[in-house]
Amino acid sequence: MKGTSKVIDTGGGFFLEEEDDEEHHIAEKVVHQPGPVMEFDYLICGECGKEFMDSYLSNHFDLAVCDNCRDPEGKHKLMTRTDAKQEFLLKDCDFDKREPVLKYVLRKNPHNSRWGDMKLYLRLQIVKRSLEVWGSEEALEEAKEARQESREKLKQKRFDKKVKELRHAVRSSLWKKDTSNHQHEYGPEEQVEEDVFKKTCTLCGQELTYEKM
Repeated sequence: MKGTSKVIDTGGGFFLEEEDDEEHHIAEKVVHQPGPVMEFDYLICGECGKEFMDSYLSNHFDLAVCDNCRDPEGKHKLMTRTDAKQEFLLKDCDFDKREPVLKYVLRKNPHNSRWGDMKLYLRLQIVKRSLEVWGSEEALEEAKEARQESREKLKQKRFDKKVKELRHAVRSSLWKKDTSNHQHEYGPEEQVEEDVFKKTCTLCGQELTYEKM
């Protein structure tokens, strides 16, 4: 925008024409407004109650706890999925299907890097999920006891079966017919134990002990 001209007498026989630069005056009147004030969404730590912007637990597990209050060896300890399933009797669907899906961080396997990365979960959130599944700590403990009893019974049953097989093998190896003098003539069958029976030779008194499976 061009302003009006103004003639000035120099007194030397000529005149100067000077423009009134309105743009210059307008520019001088421009006032720059301050920029908008930036407001940050601070989080409130669930432990100390102080405000913070971000933290390890908030970034990885959506848990509002600042780094100063993080307890990595206690309350905020991490655990593998395998350990969590064994200790809290959880299934894979409790991690991946039930809402909200549990968050985790990946770590290299300390035993062998070729086995792939481990998924580490926040123990605090695992405990909460187990209560959602089982309803209470008491119900979880009862389920643990029932599972342990079932394992013990199965273990004992397998052990008893092996003992019977071993006893049967030993007795079969010890008993041999003596055909050098005579043929044994055994009397009636007698029950010694629940599954163990014997017969006695009427000629030489030799006892034949055997087991009925």
